[in-house]
Amino acid sequence: MSSPTVSADGIVTGNTFDKYGSASPVVRRLMARFESDLDALMREVKPSSLLDVGCGEGVLVHRWARSMPQTRIVGIDLEEPSIQAGWAQRQAQNLTYLTHSAEALPFADGEFDLVTAIEVLEHLSQPEETLAEMARVSGGHLLVSVPREPLWRALNLARGAYVKELGNTPGHLNHWGKRSFARLLRRHGEIVELRSPLPWTMLLLRLR
Repeated sequence: MSSPTVSADGIVTGNTFDKYGSASPVVRRLMARFESDLDALMREVKPSSLLDVGCGEGVLVHRWARSMPQTRIVGIDLEEPSIQAGWAQRQAQNLTYLTHSAEALPFADGEFDLVTAIEVLEHLSQPEETLAEMARVSGGHLLVSVPREPLWRALNLARGAYVKELGNTPGHLNHWGKRSFARLLRRHGEIVELRSPLPWTMLLLRLR
């Protein structure tokens, strides 16, 4: 487990727990299911352009850039040394990184086929504003995932993590169950598919 890092805006950023690089067989099994479901929903859209909001150290956008070399991919996140260090290590010709907040995205209406936010919205004090901006710059779909509560906190407690915080991961400000998260997203369109890789909720939305 790595220590949480904080951006200049005071937001906890990066991977507090490095789930993508974990050597634990259990974590690797959970992540394999998570990434399999994410890839399946991505294939349903087949985007020619993709914006990832809160791309962190660039693990996913770099993977997508390599698997979809004809797709324009942009990743944005806040300024924080470990994030930008990750970007420097994960480069591709069709991949661009920008340092920017998510509440006012610097893109035109409908500029991207797909806009994603993977393990991001739980960190934001005003997630509705970010979702509205994501919907604005997307010409078709949103793909989002968040920890599924209260299961996420229960599993943290079961492994002895964040006990004083009752299992809440540092920086998690929002705590959605599957139904409450679906209600939030339905404000912007029609749910194409909802998946539940343990312990997350993952949702593909077709915008109105």
